[in-house]
Amino acid sequence: MNRTSGSAASICMKAVDGSAPWYRRGRKYIVIYRSVVMENIQYVVNIAMGFLSYFIINFVMINLWDYMYGTSGEAIAGYGKEQMIWYVMITEMIWFGARGATVARQVSTDIRNGNIVYMVNKPYYYPFYVMAKYTGEWSVQLPMYAGLAVVMGMAMVGRLPGFRAAALPAVILCVILGITINAGFKLCISLLSFWIEDAHPFQWLYDKLILVIGVIFPIEIFPEKLQPFFRLTPIYTVCYGPAKLVVDFSGEKCMEILCAQLLYVLAGGILIYLVYRKGVKKLYVNGG
Repeated sequence: MNRTSGSAASICMKAVDGSAPWYRRGRKYIVIYRSVVMENIQYVVNIAMGFLSYFIINFVMINLWDYMYGTSGEAIAGYGKEQMIWYVMITEMIWFGARGATVARQVSTDIRNGNIVYMVNKPYYYPFYVMAKYTGEWSVQLPMYAGLAVVMGMAMVGRLPGFRAAALPAVILCVILGITINAGFKLCISLLSFWIEDAHPFQWLYDKLILVIGVIFPIEIFPEKLQPFFRLTPIYTVCYGPAKLVVDFSGEKCMEILCAQLLYVLAGGILIYLVYRKGVKKLYVNGG
């Protein structure tokens, strides 16, 4: 593909999208989302195979924290034993239920094998297409892991002290925003494949940061000098925020987390737009 044909295709795509009202342009992504949901529902058994890994990890963490707390009523970093265990189970639920295989692997693969040449000329915006597919995936997986987390937690830990059912709408909103932020940054990392051969090492580093700081351990566990820095990173908004609201809800903390998430959604969207635009421009300049 040369630059002229690429530009012409881009103009055609804009004509298809730009002339229609916004609600009609969004229909295509709803169709993509629904098709992925239906596909995942047909493979529920395959998704359930991941329950074993979730169960083993949480079984180990439950026994680890049970040993570390020792006496009843003891608190570590402001968390009681039940709070700490439920915190880990919730963050692991988000981690397993919203794993971004589509945003982590498919984008890099499309760029490396050349499929991106055809994808950018489809009558949809490629990053929105990827996010619609990813949303369809976690819409099926996450509720399944949430059900498992509740059953396992009630059976092995018991009820969470101070849990407020009225806070669930805010928690669910925080979970959705956190997943969206995580997907956005993973998508940006995958788009680096326009310039580098393999973005997987960067994905690995990002995943391990999220896993250690925010999933396995809450931010309060780390030295106080590092905590303000962690609160300025996406780590604060992806897993830590939603889990914190479940185990220790407060209106002030909820507003703080939601404001941080909205800022990161905006920042992630701008970053995706800029990186994708430069990547496609590079593709056209180099002849596709």
